[in-house]
Amino acid sequence: MNQPDISGFFNLLWFLFIFFFVIWPFWKRSLLNREREAMIRLIEKKYNARVITMIHRQEGLSFFSFAFMKFINIEDSEKILRAIRMTPEDMPIVMILHTPGGLALAASQIASALARHKSKVMVIVPHYAMSGGTLIALSADEIIMDHNAVLGPVDPQIGQMPAASIIKVLDAKKPEDIDDETMIMADVSKKAIEQMESFVYEL
Repeated sequence: MNQPDISGFFNLLWFLFIFFFVIWPFWKRSLLNREREAMIRLIEKKYNARVITMIHRQEGLSFFSFAFMKFINIEDSEKILRAIRMTPEDMPIVMILHTPGGLALAASQIASALARHKSKVMVIVPHYAMSGGTLIALSADEIIMDHNAVLGPVDPQIGQMPAASIIKVLDAKKPEDIDDETMIMADVSKKAIEQMESFVYEL
């Protein structure tokens, strides 16, 4: 094989690398977004409603298409609260939820805004809405789920640990065997659970 042939071969490899690891993921994402937008328009037409989506699926969008999971955050609440405010009071809202949960504050803001909306609010859960996603779903007048879709417990997290599990330490150990930091975390956990129970009851 001569030098020009080797150069052409490596150019082809480089092109294929660029295509499959850079262009293809974004092109595929663009197609998916167009399909979603078309489906949203159909749902809006069917229900004569404003459709709002929160879809946190595992995505591969980095340079090497490594997958990452998204969660409910403050940016989500800002966008969704803006969409709710822009929806006329007499227009129903259909929210499509697919999320593993996330920040309790953001989920609470969204749930409160949906609960205050004067017209009907419907939540559609095609696959799962866990934790904060369940909290948002509970604010709706109607929840539509696939037969295999699931909701999860509304469980406050203290750092990376479930509040209920931290409190369990108080039952498993004597007070003198528990360090100060754990005692403080358990107290915060109790308050977080009480606050969440009160919030869900008010919904």
